[in-house]
Amino acid sequence: MSYVHLTISERVKIETLADLNYSIREIAHKLGRSPSTVSRELKRCESESPYQAESAQETYAGKKKNCGAKSKGTEETVALIQQKLDETWSPEQIANRLFEGTLCFKTIYRWIYDGLIQVPLTVLRQKGKRRKPQETRGRFTIGTPIAKRPKEVRKRETFGHWELDTVVSSRGKSKACVATFIERKTRWYSAIKMTDRTSASMEKAVHILCQRFPKESFLTATTDRGKEFSCYSSLQKDLDIQVYFADPYSSWQRGSNENGNGLLREFFPKKTDFATISEEELNEALRLINNRPRKCLKWRTANEAFMDEVLHLI
Repeated sequence: MSYVHLTISERVKIETLADLNYSIREIAHKLGRSPSTVSRELKRCESESPYQAESAQETYAGKKKNCGAKSKGTEETVALIQQKLDETWSPEQIANRLFEGTLCFKTIYRWIYDGLIQVPLTVLRQKGKRRKPQETRGRFTIGTPIAKRPKEVRKRETFGHWELDTVVSSRGKSKACVATFIERKTRWYSAIKMTDRTSASMEKAVHILCQRFPKESFLTATTDRGKEFSCYSSLQKDLDIQVYFADPYSSWQRGSNENGNGLLREFFPKKTDFATISEEELNEALRLINNRPRKCLKWRTANEAFMDEVLHLI
C-alpha cells in the first residue's frame, strides 16, 4: 500500500489529542494510522512545543515544493530548441546532437504540445507516406538492372555511390523541375534546376555536379527507368559512372533519394513551379537539409560526413 501524507484535518486532530495527553498509540488508533507515522510527525515539530497543526502544515507545504523532478525547460534551453526547430531540425535530432541523451526528444514534443515552445506543428517531420499513383510518363527497358549492382553499394560500405531522381512542378503548368542526387553512404543531398525533364537536361545536370568534386566521388548511379535517364550510356562513357536501374514500381530500392525528395518537398510543396524558385532559395533549402544531424550517421550532419569522405580523396 502506498504512503499517504497527513492532511491538515489529521494534524488538527493530533494537536487536539496531544493536548488531552493521549499517547502516540492512542492517537494513531483514533486516526487509523501507524504509531510510527504519528511519532515522526511529533518529532519533526519538537522545536514547537506544544505541537501546532497550522505551523506543521506550513512546514510540510514548503518542503513539498522542493520535491520531485525539476524541469529542464530553462529559458536558455527552450531558446536553443526553438532556434533549431526554426532551422528545420526534428526534436530527435536536437535531443541527440545537442543534449547527447540528457534530454529526451519526447520531452521536446511534450513542450511543443503544451505550448512551452511556440512553433507551428507544420515544422515537425511528417510520418509515413501516402500512396503514389503509378508512373505514366513512359519507360525504357534497356540498361543494367539493380540486381547486378555490387553488394558493397547496397550495404553502403564505400563512398561514391549515388541515387538520382527528379522532382517536378505541377504537371500541365510548367516543365521546370530539379534533378536530385544523394550519396548513399553519407546521405549528402543535392538538387540542380532543369528547364525540362529531358535526357539532355539530366545529362547536363549530372555533368554540373561531377565538376564540383573529385572524379573518385562518382562511381555508380542508381535511378528509376524514367525517360530522362535514357542518357545513361553517355554518362557511362564520358564520366565513367556505372548506371543501375531499379525495378519498376520499386521506389524502396532508391529509399535514400525518396527520403531526400520528401525533405525537399517540405520547402517546396507539390504544385510548386520550380521556374519561379531562385537558386538562392534552392541552395538555402539544401543547406538546411544537409546540416541536420542524422541518426543513421550517429548524429553527424550529411555535410560533415560527405566532406570527410571528399577530403580523404584529395
